[in-house]
Amino acid sequence: MLREWTTDAIRYWEPRRVLYNLVLTGVVVTCFVIELPQSRAAVDTNSLLFLFLLAVLANVAYCAAYLVDIFAQMSGFRDLWQKYRWALFVVGLVFAGILTRFWALAFFNPGH
Repeated sequence: MLREWTTDAIRYWEPRRVLYNLVLTGVVVTCFVIELPQSRAAVDTNSLLFLFLLAVLANVAYCAAYLVDIFAQMSGFRDLWQKYRWALFVVGLVFAGILTRFWALAFFNPGH
């Protein structure tokens, strides 16, 4: 049973990870463009490594959905959960987008 729930969670969440990363990348790029020309000064090797670290951490945070998903699938609400789990994706994406915006603005314009 656990194998079935885990497989179902992977099938659902992994294709959406691409959209998650594209949205967060779009937020960072938008903040970079908005903060031009001072944002160019913020980009160097160390800052790019830091951005990479933040991207990895954002993807680790994305994995929290698995805990919720598998737990909900183990409950008596599995069918209902599978119908509405898209809401967890939307809420998580909006939350991650807001956090990304704050980090990106602080990163590209520290005095702002």
